[in-house]
Amino acid sequence: MKRLRRAQALLSGRMDSALTEALLGQLAATKEGAWLAMAMIGGEVGRTGAHEKMRVIEHLGDQERRTLVEELKSALVTPIDREDLYRLSRSIDDVLDSLRDFVRESHLYRVPDQLRFAPLLDQVIDGIDALENAVRDLASRPSAVLHDALEAKKTGRSIRRMYQYEIARIFSGELSSDAMKQRELVRRLEIVGMAIGEAADAIADGSMKR
Repeated sequence: MKRLRRAQALLSGRMDSALTEALLGQLAATKEGAWLAMAMIGGEVGRTGAHEKMRVIEHLGDQERRTLVEELKSALVTPIDREDLYRLSRSIDDVLDSLRDFVRESHLYRVPDQLRFAPLLDQVIDGIDALENAVRDLASRPSAVLHDALEAKKTGRSIRRMYQYEIARIFSGELSSDAMKQRELVRRLEIVGMAIGEAADAIADGSMKR
């Protein structure tokens, strides 16, 4: 019956919306994780509380990813190639995992003056927004997907530049234990930026093949 409903959707020209919904669910959890990290560095949420909340958010993201993998097994039509959808989902998962590591390590390291990380997290949120736009546009505005992907890619590059400036600042001072902890945290956010760029590549590659 499930396959029959999907066959009817295919014949009526509709894409398999369950796949895009699962991706958007993943991205929603990932954005929630980014906003939690922002609230933590701003002091609105304590480090211990943020660590605990992030575990719940990560679980939600993992559920959405499992849903996408299950839907891919029986989908008759996909908005882009299955391989590119899987790559996209995996990269989004990498973004959330790295945000989880950032929050966890902040909890462990107790680094002071975490507001320095706010500009990087701003770019992370912008990158997730661009990926959301790209996923929504897969079915409704395919011609806009490449533009959305490029915007996400730009945020990844911006995070990389900010990381380099932060590393230069850290290494220009005394290499104390606090400085090394800051280096580890800013490195986590660079990894987030790399994963956003990889997600942008996956959706752009898939869009080009259509």
